[in-house]
Amino acid sequence: MLKSANNNSLQHPVANTSENTMNGYNRKVPPKRRYEMPKYAAPPKKKTCKERIPQPKNTVAMLNELRNGLIYKLESQTGPVHAPLFTISVEVDGQKYMGQGRSKKVARIEAAATALRSFIQFKDGAVLSPLKPSGNLDFTSDEHLENDVSKSAITVDGQKKVPDKGPVMLLYELYNDVNFECINIDSAQNNCRFKMTVTINEKKFDGTGPSKKLAKNAAAKAALASLCNISYSPMVVPQKNVPLPIDDKSSSMELPQIHADAIGRLVLEKFMEVIKGQEAYSRRKVLAGIVMTENMNFFEAKVISVSTGTKCVSGEHMSVNGAVLNDSHAEIVSRRCLLKFLYAQLDLQCNQATAYQSIFVRNTDGQYPYKLKSGVHFHLYINTAPCGDARIFSPHENDTGVDKHPNRKARGQLRTKIESGEGTIPVKSSDGIQTWDGVLQGQRLLTMSCSDKIARWNIVGIQGSLLSSIIEPVYLHSIVLGSLLHPEHMYRAVCGRIEKSIQGLPPPYHLNKPRLALVTSAEPRNQAKAPNFGINWTIGDVELEVVNSLTGRTIGGQVSRITKQAFFDKYGFLMKNLPGILKRSVTTDYGQTKANVKDYQIAKIELFSAFKREDLGSWLKKPIEQDEFVLNE
Repeated sequence: MLKSANNNSLQHPVANTSENTMNGYNRKVPPKRRYEMPKYAAPPKKKTCKERIPQPKNTVAMLNELRNGLIYKLESQTGPVHAPLFTISVEVDGQKYMGQGRSKKVARIEAAATALRSFIQFKDGAVLSPLKPSGNLDFTSDEHLENDVSKSAITVDGQKKVPDKGPVMLLYELYNDVNFECINIDSAQNNCRFKMTVTINEKKFDGTGPSKKLAKNAAAKAALASLCNISYSPMVVPQKNVPLPIDDKSSSMELPQIHADAIGRLVLEKFMEVIKGQEAYSRRKVLAGIVMTENMNFFEAKVISVSTGTKCVSGEHMSVNGAVLNDSHAEIVSRRCLLKFLYAQLDLQCNQATAYQSIFVRNTDGQYPYKLKSGVHFHLYINTAPCGDARIFSPHENDTGVDKHPNRKARGQLRTKIESGEGTIPVKSSDGIQTWDGVLQGQRLLTMSCSDKIARWNIVGIQGSLLSSIIEPVYLHSIVLGSLLHPEHMYRAVCGRIEKSIQGLPPPYHLNKPRLALVTSAEPRNQAKAPNFGINWTIGDVELEVVNSLTGRTIGGQVSRITKQAFFDKYGFLMKNLPGILKRSVTTDYGQTKANVKDYQIAKIELFSAFKREDLGSWLKKPIEQDEFVLNE
């Protein structure tokens, strides 16, 4: 019986566990799991101290991400042949930094580290640890470190490229004390619901956006632009076949990001200031403004004008006395406000006691009696791309590159705004010449798009035809957008489409190529219905003016202060009182007085011809009856 029991227990050791336990067999038959585990299983590997230390980052690559086109120069080589000491220098922002090492590679890394420490407070640790040479390194080798930068540092045609890393990640990598805070929620005026503030070394930088993430990114971009001159602007990386120009004065069309942000901030702050007390008219889709700087000093920049609006006058409200605003689009109104400012500055020249305050000076060596002071620049801000050619693209499609249909003239076409509506149509779709009686009978009154008008300003200037008989042409230095900046389309719209065909401009008229930029806190798409009113304010005004865009008059039915009629009266005053004017009397009507400014008319005709030569359409003019009014007695 004992033998039988033993056999059963051996054949079924698991099933007969209780019997085995009673007979002491559990010590002789080990549990099955002990046979499944290796007898000499290796213990889990512990992370060594060496593995926990982060690998040193290449300082040359990091420096090239921040400053492109750097040249490293071998300054000297000392020491014995078997153990030389190399000294290498690199010049960054006009300052030379030195580095030494037992190889050119190490010396170059040290030079880059010295340069980086001069303008960036790096985190502690191994971020800038020097690269340790291996024991078998041949010090006599001519091996040198190539520009082994990441893809983010590759340049396109010599121009810097946006870093691959996001702005928040890069900011945390470069600085120790980075603190983000959502300080308030703003959903009223500029359609940006969140506002984030980042504090670095007791300096604060703001960013706004439709989400906290986008607002945080905007704040980080503003900080990087100010502290490190790192830009995420779409202007930084032009495509290879985008005809971004390199003119005589600058190698880039890009306005520095810190300047663009300053312009956008100044205009938005001024708008919030002047709208106080009249919040009912703060509703808007397009906001524009013009900022003036002297010697590019943005700490003392002045906001010259602020305006809103998206509509044009209805045909039935046309005026034969120049008493209505035909175009109430914000950027067009801001430019008219600038004209008001220019007239006021010339008024100062009428009195010797105030002449020194004017931005104009007497021009002793030219055909124009006056010219702008040296260093005075004007910057246009628009919260979105101007209507027309600059806005005819999909922001979510990459449509740069060679057009697959080169014979299709889809780009650059002259376009017109539609009466009392939004959007534009090509001029080839319009009905040609506009007549007064035709419009009154029901034909839609058409106005050239904002993109086309800005292109016109870049040929004939922003001073208008009347002032062109007194001052040299004045051009925009930069155009800053709050959203929808596409470098290729924007450049083509404002100047690129006629740069090859424009010719015969009388000096000093020329093709102006303004700097372009996008603010870091881009405005989101506003889906609200555009109001039928717009506001305008010019420096020196006590309060803003509200204009009914459909009637072209103020909401009280009065004549606006920036109409043709108002400017013609100011022009008549200047011709009588301004020193240096040869012909004092104005005997012709408004239209004929403009036609008498010969060089301006030649430049304008050449502009229209350039559009025709490029097969982009014909400039559409308003009925001539609008300009057949004379000065008020």
